[in-house]
Amino acid sequence: MTEAFQPVAGLAQLSNDTPAPSPPLATRMRVQLVGGLAAAMVGPLLLRLDLLGFDENDTATPHLANTFGAVFVAVLVGYYILRRLSAFPGIKAVSYVLPVFTMSFLSVIATFFFLRLDYARLQFLGGYVIAIVWFIVIMALSHRAGSMRLALIPVGETGLLRDVPGVAWRVLESPDDMPNGCSGVVADLRADHPPQWQRYIADRVLAGIPVYHVKQVGESLTGRVEIEHLSENTLGSLNPNDTYLKIKYMIDAVAAIALLIVALPLLLLVGLLIRMDSPGPALFLQKRIGLRGAAFTMYKFRTMVAGDPAADARTAAMTLDRDPRITRIGQFLRKSRIDELPQLVNILKGEMSWIGPRPEAVPLSVWYDGQLPFYRYRHIVRPGITGWAQVSQGHVAQPNQVLEKLHYDFFYVKNFSPWLDILICMKTVRTMLTGFGAR
Repeated sequence: MTEAFQPVAGLAQLSNDTPAPSPPLATRMRVQLVGGLAAAMVGPLLLRLDLLGFDENDTATPHLANTFGAVFVAVLVGYYILRRLSAFPGIKAVSYVLPVFTMSFLSVIATFFFLRLDYARLQFLGGYVIAIVWFIVIMALSHRAGSMRLALIPVGETGLLRDVPGVAWRVLESPDDMPNGCSGVVADLRADHPPQWQRYIADRVLAGIPVYHVKQVGESLTGRVEIEHLSENTLGSLNPNDTYLKIKYMIDAVAAIALLIVALPLLLLVGLLIRMDSPGPALFLQKRIGLRGAAFTMYKFRTMVAGDPAADARTAAMTLDRDPRITRIGQFLRKSRIDELPQLVNILKGEMSWIGPRPEAVPLSVWYDGQLPFYRYRHIVRPGITGWAQVSQGHVAQPNQVLEKLHYDFFYVKNFSPWLDILICMKTVRTMLTGFGAR
């Protein structure tokens, strides 16, 4: 009977001697958000009142309340999006401050324009600039101060996590070792822990110290979902949010129509340059596997010489490093991703999305399906022009690389949401500017 009460005694001692570590000041939400709101709203007002020697000849004083409300909403929305984006692995929030807050402030401006609401333009612009500066500084400090420290229970399959960067791992030597200074404990909750470690895990939970499953932490830190056993992937019923699927399709279609109208002269020019660069058609048509495993014809600008013989259909569908079949203009089109623009037609036909797992050619898809377990499950969402695997890994072709890519695709399916799509959009812009992953 005495043995049964030992964890309670240990818990009382842990609560007094080893409290859960307080997060650094710069990482606290109330400091980040309240400070940002105060700076963006009050800072321009001080300039307006000439407290800093700035004279604004603006007659928009009656619209000051509108301006305050606009800045408040823009900062609040921008911060919310930034927090959601930074929840994904490998994301440094400071890198996304400028695009996120630019988007939020422009959205508020657009709303005011359509509602014909007046506001003090110079003060609103001042709030935008100050918000950018504040969040760049505070997120940089937060990143520096918030280096993650996790304690690791050395039982089960936890050894692979020690090589994951960005975390200060502390391997616990015994159940008497306290996780001081760590923000959580990581354990393989499927492993058969000895009774001492079981009590240790229970005591940490009761003391308010988070205990994470090794797979949960691995996915969060790497952006990949391991697929050795499908029943362990916690992918739910393998059906993404149906409401967001419908909303996303409408957004895809509207954006595709708008871009087609704007980019039509560019599309015609690129087609003409391809015809001048090498003989053959401007467009390349290829059968690929899409939603629910259905084949469709995908359109691309041709970037290789036309009619080049290959050993078989699978080899012809592969693009190798420094592939000799790629034309001069094809190199540029691939690095800039301009060769993908004709897929706007596929989006309008409902065969593709802007964002999703990249569709594979039919011969490759059949081959991968025979080589890789669970490969076909990547077809439960529409394929995309860009995706999580493309911005995280780049172009791959061999089965071992495609298995790695499949881990990223399953992470996208599991975390299917507008926030992940926004992050992929931003990473895609970087990819287009740097040529990352192109062949």
